[in-house]
Amino acid sequence: MEKRKYVRFDWAIKRILRDKTNKEVLEGLITVLLGEPITITEILESEGNQDAREDKTNRVDVKAKTGNNEYIIVEVQLTKERDFFQRILFGTAKSITDQISIGQNYNVIKKIYSINILYFDFGCGDDYAYHGVTKFLGMTKAGSELQLNTENEQKYIKAEQKRITMPHEVFPEYFLLLCNHFNEVAKTPIEEWMEYLKNAVIRDNTTTPGLQAARRKLAYMSMPEKERRAYEDYMISVHAARDAWETIRDEARAEGIEKGRAEGRAEGRAEGRAEGRAEGRAEGAEETNRANARRMKAKGYAAIDIAEITGLTVEEISKL
Repeated sequence: MEKRKYVRFDWAIKRILRDKTNKEVLEGLITVLLGEPITITEILESEGNQDAREDKTNRVDVKAKTGNNEYIIVEVQLTKERDFFQRILFGTAKSITDQISIGQNYNVIKKIYSINILYFDFGCGDDYAYHGVTKFLGMTKAGSELQLNTENEQKYIKAEQKRITMPHEVFPEYFLLLCNHFNEVAKTPIEEWMEYLKNAVIRDNTTTPGLQAARRKLAYMSMPEKERRAYEDYMISVHAARDAWETIRDEARAEGIEKGRAEGRAEGRAEGRAEGRAEGRAEGAEETNRANARRMKAKGYAAIDIAEITGLTVEEISKL
């Protein structure tokens, strides 16, 4: 079956999908993840518009509001972060506190869905898509799960025009889509979305929500030549930065293991030494990232996008 080339999602979300006229692409992804039709009524000020990489007030790429007054935050992450769980926790916490002012009742707080698309290996597991919710389970009676009482249910029905019976329907929900882990033949809607997220291809006969719109709006050959060149440069920089770090990591690991064998050290200590060597070689990786940053800067990339790809700060980039 023919599959044409489309702009990859990480580029699209920074250049195209923040525009409310393209919201149906995001609506489709969210609909597939939640299993019910979702309508976005508003694209809010993006938290990806921070002036500095260290600015903790803004991080996510897209923040949207649904017809049920619930919030969707979407983040694409290209480079590895060991504290990524804390980062997405901060994103939801910030979105919660932004909803309420001093003196307001807590019932103004609306549900948040945090969707995270990762282009690096993260965690240990056999799947490529994960869903996290908050449940209150009995500690002394197996199988018991706390539910809302009738009074609480009526309160939510009146406020939201929807029936909420379980606490996890109030608390944030998290989705982690691990692009590098997807190696399936796409047959289901979530598999088709993963195929697009990883490989930037969409089937011509797709009926999956959001992907029909993506075929119209994100076709590579439909882009002006200048935008195509910018996209190609972006992908080259992404792959160059990733390959530089992977090369250093692999060389450091191999060197550490070899030396560990020579000294008769345990494999666990060899791994620890390898990580130490990797840190010691970070200077070389930083210079590679600086070179990539200079090329991207010369092409007119925004400083925040360069920072996201290379790991340099906006201040460092301004001095290049």
